[in-house]
Amino acid sequence: MIIDCHGHYTTAPKALQVYRDAQIAELKTAQAGARVKGEIRIGDDEIRESLENAQLKLQRERGTDVTIFSPRASAMAHHIGDETTSLHWSQHCNDLIARVCRLYPKNFVGVCQLPQSPGAPPARSIPELERCVNDLGFIGCNLNPDPSGGHWTAPPLTDRAWYPLYEKMVELDVPAMVHVSSSCNPNFHATGAHYINADTTAFMQFLTADLFKDFPALRFVIPHGGGAVPYHWGRYRGLAQDMKRPPLGELIRDNVFFDTCVYHQAGIDLLARVVPVDNILFGSEMVGAVRGIDPETGHYFDDTKRYIDALTSIDAAAKRSIFEGNARKVYPRIAGALA
Repeated sequence: MIIDCHGHYTTAPKALQVYRDAQIAELKTAQAGARVKGEIRIGDDEIRESLENAQLKLQRERGTDVTIFSPRASAMAHHIGDETTSLHWSQHCNDLIARVCRLYPKNFVGVCQLPQSPGAPPARSIPELERCVNDLGFIGCNLNPDPSGGHWTAPPLTDRAWYPLYEKMVELDVPAMVHVSSSCNPNFHATGAHYINADTTAFMQFLTADLFKDFPALRFVIPHGGGAVPYHWGRYRGLAQDMKRPPLGELIRDNVFFDTCVYHQAGIDLLARVVPVDNILFGSEMVGAVRGIDPETGHYFDDTKRYIDALTSIDAAAKRSIFEGNARKVYPRIAGALA
């Protein structure tokens, strides 16, 4: 089985965005206490239509089996509105992912969006995490280290403000993918800069603190191939050494993992050479940030399975770990979801 750890519902029916537009417009007129969650009316056939010629078609064509699926990351936009806004929006987005998973239980497994908001304690996201895991059968969450949308007002991921949420993640045995959302800071293009900056920043935060001594079972996936980290692996090894931190392989062994959303062969070759194979999960983020065909290869940039297949530095057993075994280790609830 080939498990794609990184998929977003980027092709959701238009009614979802219509709701969001109305919700944002309402921020100008209604007080928080007067706002209602409202309804989004989307039929099962609309969901099927949104997937059959997109994610499902690409699964079949590219030879992957199941996608760990979450709401569109750039649309989380935690900086818009307040906690009420974020809670209602997150609940609707998560409920839609749950419907996708019920319609296609062999193709999609859910991961939730958290109702984060700038300045709100991370602990306030716990009820939605519990609902999604216990009631909807989700197997993880996406955690935004910067709910401010590019201004970085939140404490580092190693700060004790995050600990109540981490305690719940450990209790539920679910990991988090560290994933920012859209950027409202014009200095940072969302997918070309903000995402990669966040991936790199999260890794450096983990390197400099003892979070995993406090939470040895806590697991994070850093997407987009780890941002700049693999390319600067020597820099981080040297920084860890200078700061008397554990060697990188030891530091990340059971707690920090990277996906393969790196859209060229040389990048995947580098990732597989410098990051331990046991810490790499197959991911594509297909129908995501980069949707075109690479003129140098004639194939889609986000057809990342092709890059793993072409690796010569690792053997077949290691490739099986990347394609399936590591995802099962990081997301142990997937076994029950696919049963």
